[in-house]
Amino acid sequence: MPELDVAAAPRIKAEIRVPGDKSISHRAVILAAMSNGTCVIRGFLPSHDCLCTVWAMQSLGITIDHPEETTLVVHGQKGHFERPPHPIDCGNSGTLMRLLCGVLAGEPFESTLVGDASLSSRPMRRVIEPLTQMGASITATEPKGTAPLQVRGQPLHPIQYQLPVASAQVKSAILLAALRTPGKTVVTEPVATRDHTERMLDYFLVRTLREASDHGNVIAIYGDQTIESRDFTVPGDISSAAFWLVAAAAQPGSDLLVRDVGLNRTRTGILSVLLRMVAHIREVVEDWEQGEVRGEIRIQGSRLHGTVIGGAEIPNLIDEIPILAVAGALAEGKTVIKDAKELRVKETDRIAALVTNLGAMGVNVIERDDGMEIQGGSPLRAARVNSFGDHRIAMAFAVAGLFAKGNTVIEDTECIATSYPGFEDQLQKFLAPDRNEPTPVLNPVRSSKPSG
Repeated sequence: MPELDVAAAPRIKAEIRVPGDKSISHRAVILAAMSNGTCVIRGFLPSHDCLCTVWAMQSLGITIDHPEETTLVVHGQKGHFERPPHPIDCGNSGTLMRLLCGVLAGEPFESTLVGDASLSSRPMRRVIEPLTQMGASITATEPKGTAPLQVRGQPLHPIQYQLPVASAQVKSAILLAALRTPGKTVVTEPVATRDHTERMLDYFLVRTLREASDHGNVIAIYGDQTIESRDFTVPGDISSAAFWLVAAAAQPGSDLLVRDVGLNRTRTGILSVLLRMVAHIREVVEDWEQGEVRGEIRIQGSRLHGTVIGGAEIPNLIDEIPILAVAGALAEGKTVIKDAKELRVKETDRIAALVTNLGAMGVNVIERDDGMEIQGGSPLRAARVNSFGDHRIAMAFAVAGLFAKGNTVIEDTECIATSYPGFEDQLQKFLAPDRNEPTPVLNPVRSSKPSG
């Protein structure tokens, strides 16, 4: 299995860009495939997860050209799909599997959705339940409600559904199914989750209605609307940038500028947490014409302080918890992560994985059912740690290795390709600073609140 060997690094002084946003890339391909014409998608993330979405749409009869690594030309068929000739392989992508359930729920044919061993252990009842209420027939073939899934398309009817657990993937699956459903479908989420699907539906000229209520955020959509074909550019992924933001924030004297990155308000929780940890951040919004806010983030290193991470912010921080746990280990004082039991059912049990690897690097950490307590501030000890087949665990501990004396080895790093192709190259640039481009001279940054 591939592994990464990481040594302590000098201060980061660089200007970088990160690959396209994974969540947005998935949705852009799906909505373009459902549109009434040709869409050019630029900035697409060519990771294995997102390529699985391309292959899934192709297996459903959609023609997709790939003229450049990060450019797709998707020829929409007005929402008409063909029966796939074989099971659709979702790889490691829970996003793809859950969104496909919504796409296929109303189609007049049967489909089978499969995934790798990790995806086949992840819960799917949460998406099966609301789609079944809409009239779909979806069967999880394993006793624990996991993939493979059999989807038998049926005529659908609208529902009003209260999400029991905040989930952007389940919300999105319902909204996609609602596009093939006459009438008004309403979804209420207990706290706001990623709103990429709603924003992109609006951009593709599908009208959605959104409002706050005493029960949470309400999203409504009328079926039988046409998805108009439009070109779209995917911004950089802030979840990928998060690894470098923490690496720079925790090293006094570092100065990092991340350009052309997504600044959607439901994704910038990482900045809010780092500000609480007394990081020095400047965020500049540059463009929002395509529905997704993008801009630049500049972060200067300082001594971080522990904080509490929990409550309503967790759903929109769930992907950043691994690197924030590393930030907690590097910070002075205690960092508490709570209300994050969802981490138990990600690509691996991320709570157990984080506690195991932090402990191996000499961090005083206590595992809790829904998170952990980290006593930070002590020097990290180089160690050999496992990724547990989880891309975010692998990348988080590669960053931890930048702060440890000696060589840290992360085992089984092939999984990084599911979300961040090129991560290893960027890591090597930080380990060899002479390869970095100089950062423009800017005024010092003070702690500042990220814009909405």
